[in-house]
Amino acid sequence: MADEKENKQLLHLVFGGELKSLSGTEFRNVNELDIVGIYPDYKSAEVAWKAKAQATVDNAHMRYFIVHLHRLLDPQTA
Repeated sequence: MADEKENKQLLHLVFGGELKSLSGTEFRNVNELDIVGIYPDYKSAEVAWKAKAQATVDNAHMRYFIVHLHRLLDPQTA
């Protein structure tokens, strides 16, 4: 039973873009969003997020996010 829960696929989306303001989450240009990818678990999504965030550290307005797709697909399992 524990193995089944550990191997459950929990999809996560990593994406980012340049924000209009440092105090919000509205993007400057939605057409230029960087879709990094979809990952099977949080840990691998976090690795991708961290790499992109560190690569764009010189631009204070650039932000990357992790979206828990599994919560959107099946809200009862969140």
